[in-house]
Amino acid sequence: MSCYCINPFCDHRQNPSNIENCLSCGTSLFINNRIRLVKPLRTLTDNPFNYFEVFEVDDAGTQWNPVRKQRVLKVLKWDTPNLVKLFEQESLALQLIQHPNIPESTVDDFFTFVPKNSRLILHCLVMDKVEGQNLEQWLRANGRISQSLALKWLKQLVEILDIVHRSDFFHRDIKPSNIVLQPSGQLALIDFGTARRLTNTYLAKVSASGGTDTGRGGRYEITAVITPRYTPLEQINGQAVPQSDFYAIGRTFVNLVTGIQLMDLPTDDKTGSLVWRNKAPQIDKPFADFLDELMALLPGQRPQTTRVILQRLEKLPQQIKNYRLANSKVFKYSKYTLMALGIVGGIFLSIPLAANYLVAQGQKLEAVNNSQGAQELFGWAIKINPQLKLSIAEFYFNKASRNIDNPKIARKNYEQAIKYNPKDSSAHNNLALVCQDLQDTKCVTENYEKAFKLRSNNWQGHYGLGRFYEGQQKYDLAQKEYQLAIQESDKAILAVAALSRLKNRNNEHEAAITLALQGLQKTKDTEIQAALYKDLGWAKLKQNKLSQAKKYLEKAIQLDGRTDASCLLSQVEEALGEKDTARIYIEVCMLAKSTLPEVFDWRQELLDRILKK
Repeated sequence: MSCYCINPFCDHRQNPSNIENCLSCGTSLFINNRIRLVKPLRTLTDNPFNYFEVFEVDDAGTQWNPVRKQRVLKVLKWDTPNLVKLFEQESLALQLIQHPNIPESTVDDFFTFVPKNSRLILHCLVMDKVEGQNLEQWLRANGRISQSLALKWLKQLVEILDIVHRSDFFHRDIKPSNIVLQPSGQLALIDFGTARRLTNTYLAKVSASGGTDTGRGGRYEITAVITPRYTPLEQINGQAVPQSDFYAIGRTFVNLVTGIQLMDLPTDDKTGSLVWRNKAPQIDKPFADFLDELMALLPGQRPQTTRVILQRLEKLPQQIKNYRLANSKVFKYSKYTLMALGIVGGIFLSIPLAANYLVAQGQKLEAVNNSQGAQELFGWAIKINPQLKLSIAEFYFNKASRNIDNPKIARKNYEQAIKYNPKDSSAHNNLALVCQDLQDTKCVTENYEKAFKLRSNNWQGHYGLGRFYEGQQKYDLAQKEYQLAIQESDKAILAVAALSRLKNRNNEHEAAITLALQGLQKTKDTEIQAALYKDLGWAKLKQNKLSQAKKYLEKAIQLDGRTDASCLLSQVEEALGEKDTARIYIEVCMLAKSTLPEVFDWRQELLDRILKK
């Protein structure tokens, strides 16, 4: 048995196991009085682009490894700031994410070591070893997987990722080689070397870099992690989000169900999507549609959370079963028989009952995404009973509302609802909101215009259109829509709060105060009250009425813990000379969640001041 020297520049690294120091360079073979390097898990090389070395180790100290688990040591050879930062993030991720199928590491497992007679600082990370075969290796040995195994593995992987995301991390490098099939049959997710913590600072960086041509310029530089074919466009541009992991999962499972390397699969010339279904005949359409949805081009078109994916996976087996039934010869023959019976007036069924039956069967087809078959049945039902148009429209409206987290599917169903009931202003309103998420300006404006024509008193539509214009930084148009919403209804308190906020942004502080006071008289909703108190505090701060500003901002924070109120209160406390208190609110301002543009502006101002110091 032998052990290895940790010094990457040692001439002869393999040593007998019964000595204390390397025979070649004299470096201790007993790292931190606890660890011996048993064997390398990667080929040892002088290649400067191999930043890491990985060893299986004997971690002897009971304090760190009381049950003598097999462990791995990862060694960063180069002491460069960017690589050290990624290494620190990996250590933090493994410490904070607690899951039996993710390698475990503690704060004591991250340390530095200096070889003898060297200035080289080695950063070291110890973690539990995950036994098994990664899925890249498994696929080469076994070939493509069945649909049932794909569903089982997908659920296991998303359950792991759910814990990762709920721990405020995302992985950024999911692929078959980073997924291990353990002897227990459970999957494990490994290699958190590119994991990123999801903080407001990170989101601010993504937002700030989003206006550049490449997505990486502007005021911030964000590390882009790229694995060809598995990495979505937004991550290539340095703007990864949690939904980027879902894209990688979709691509991973296309590789698994086809058994073909992604680079060998063709892509659609128009959409850039993988053309893969003909290589996976064992995968039914509902599951294939879901994998394509995971791989959608834009993050907003993918499922938005792991919880949504898990809920959808619960429904998939029944949807697959219904799909197979709907496409069976027996079902097709019975469908046409029922339609014929309905047309002739019914031998066993009455005409209204036949029509209702066709609608019910059409709804089942829609549940398994067989829209063509559903439309055919709905068409026959309407020929029998035209009044069924409204119930079909309601079915699509409800289906769209249930899928509001997936704008692409919601849009399709709202459009169907409008097809069967073009006079439903609520459907036009909701479709406009969904199109905002999809960034389809034409769809937004057209549907709001139709909604206003159908219902003159439509404050929700004006408020929604105002939000859309505000997102496009068309503040004059946004104010106009908010004013229309306020004129149309006393219930438009959301529009009052939005307009008050815009007045403050435009330095019209008296107008902001008037609106906020009017709004407070009309609502008992604590969230809206908090927004209005914040606007009062903002205006008073700008008028240099600091004691009043402090009172209103503290009230806003008490009601709803608002991030923007904390940013403003930090300015008030600093102006009052209360620097310690100001520092507390500055920390909240920098770290708490917010999507408001003024919060990003205030954070930038704080960063600029810090850098000047």
